[in-house]
Amino acid sequence: MLTTGDLAPDFSIVGVVRAERDEFSLSETTDAGNHVVLFFYPADFSPVCTPEMCAIRDADFFEATPNVVPWAISGDSTYAHRTFADAYDLGFPLLSDTDHSVAAAYDVKYEEWEGHRGMVKRGVFLIDPDRRVRYAWRSDDAYVKPDLWPLRQALDEAIRGGSVAGDLDEAVSVPDYDTDELERIE
Repeated sequence: MLTTGDLAPDFSIVGVVRAERDEFSLSETTDAGNHVVLFFYPADFSPVCTPEMCAIRDADFFEATPNVVPWAISGDSTYAHRTFADAYDLGFPLLSDTDHSVAAAYDVKYEEWEGHRGMVKRGVFLIDPDRRVRYAWRSDDAYVKPDLWPLRQALDEAIRGGSVAGDLDEAVSVPDYDTDELERIE
């Protein structure tokens, strides 16, 4: 099981950002001095994943922190990702792990879940520019949403050595609202 301090498995897979299809390489991105936050999630448009992705979209600390790149990874195709990103104005890359090899390397792959083989589990990993895991969270329960507060703390520690920028009086977590209540971009 991948834990804090481990070397993150390298990968290069296709994805979409702002309707453009591209290849995304972990090592190329970290070698450029970036921290990468990997958000593994089961499926586009699902009732738990949709609010999670919208919370990531709305998390101000990604934009406020230099050299931090959030990537979301599921087994969905780039076509599904493009539609999902357009529907919810997701401006960060959605990567397509269609053979589930990246999910398996990060130990976030169900062999079988609710009749579906090889689904991606929910997980969050912060990877530093040396490709070391600085934060790791995963859940075997697909309905458990990640809390972004510990990620924000780990990110701050990795980048600034503990001097958090911004107002941290409130925990930053994934909002608990229904997919129907989300603002859809038409």
